[in-house]
Amino acid sequence: MTDESFQKVQFITVDPELEGQRIDNFLRTFLKGVPKSLIYRILRKGEIRVNKKRVKPEYKLQGNDELRIPPIRVSEPSEVPSTKLYKVASLEHHILYEDEWLIVLNKPAGTAVHGGSGLSFGVIEALRALRPEQKFLELVHRLDRDTSGCLLIAKKRSALKSLHEQLRDKQVDKRYQALVHGQWPENRFKVKAPLVKNVLKSGERMVSVNEVEGKPSETRFRILQSFSDATLVEASPITGRTHQIRVHCLHAGHPIACDDKYGDEAFSQKMNKIGLQRLFLHAHSLAFIHPNSNERVSFSAALDAALSSALKKMANQN
Repeated sequence: MTDESFQKVQFITVDPELEGQRIDNFLRTFLKGVPKSLIYRILRKGEIRVNKKRVKPEYKLQGNDELRIPPIRVSEPSEVPSTKLYKVASLEHHILYEDEWLIVLNKPAGTAVHGGSGLSFGVIEALRALRPEQKFLELVHRLDRDTSGCLLIAKKRSALKSLHEQLRDKQVDKRYQALVHGQWPENRFKVKAPLVKNVLKSGERMVSVNEVEGKPSETRFRILQSFSDATLVEASPITGRTHQIRVHCLHAGHPIACDDKYGDEAFSQKMNKIGLQRLFLHAHSLAFIHPNSNERVSFSAALDAALSSALKKMANQN
């Protein structure tokens, strides 16, 4: 969509693949660069018509609905990231698997999953720029900006719905690898600690354990490799709370290496000296039921050079 196309009345027919999507969410994607407040204003005023009728923001689209969208003035249309940008183009090489239904990406550390909070674009905006012909591309789940590894993107609404149901029913097996401070106890197989999200005055999100206000949260752990002052663990989140693995590791007394929010400063500095400059948390594997074939599929992403190098140096110090 270009900002010129917003200057005139548009009539569009809803693709059956988009059936079930709320109209406000559809318009936020369709009218890129249009402020959210303006979209809700024209919906409330009845300037958006579906089959010649007014609808509420929560109206769920039906296949072949006819939408009338009025002329809209946009003072500063948001820019789609250029596919020539190195960071955008390089994502193509991080795709582990792709078919008509989904993409499995090995997300690089330092790349956000979506734009916002001062970031012009993230993984999803970059993939939309790389796949301009793709009508539907949505994140199935999220990874922290500094976490690398397996990330699922749906290419059809039906795939997104299926995968979200699997996440709710705990049918998606997500496994991470984390290097933590100290010796993880051999008999500690899980951490159950309720988590609550707090937003600081700076706007930064911090998560903490709170027995009263926290939401139930559970992560299972397995030791993969022991070092003199650290342990490589596999972490399997049973629930999907923000920063869950990072906070559960801290709560267990074994913060993750180079975690700038929940880490141990002295341990992180020690890791910096052997060349590790990033959070050692990697979404190593994903297993789920494919939304089309109904067969269980699994994918894994190798550790990047920075993490592999740190492990080799740790092993040499043992």
